[in-house]
Amino acid sequence: MSDCIFCRIVRKEIPAEIIHEDASVVAFKDIQPQAPIHILLVPKKHIGRVMDLKPDDMALVADIHKIVQALARKFTLHESGFRLVANNGSNAGQAVDHLHYHLLGGRKMGWPPG
Repeated sequence: MSDCIFCRIVRKEIPAEIIHEDASVVAFKDIQPQAPIHILLVPKKHIGRVMDLKPDDMALVADIHKIVQALARKFTLHESGFRLVANNGSNAGQAVDHLHYHLLGGRKMGWPPG
């Protein structure tokens, strides 16, 4: 998807404060943070949403969770807690049609979230 904002960040066409990058995932700070720590984790492969994941993508999802664990430790969220969110579709609040996860922490979260 050439016009997808996250694909453009992955291709380095749009600047982002990247805090992790490997062969399959890019993680960067959200430009409109909703918590003191707000990181987006984006697969480099364009996948529209959770419901578009294929069986072959499950290793990618596991990798994302491993990266979440590493980032939670890096930003010392692993003991106090954090929220991991993947919105699926417009009613859930998905604003960019590219699978992504929000890692939020650094403050007490309320419930329900939305």
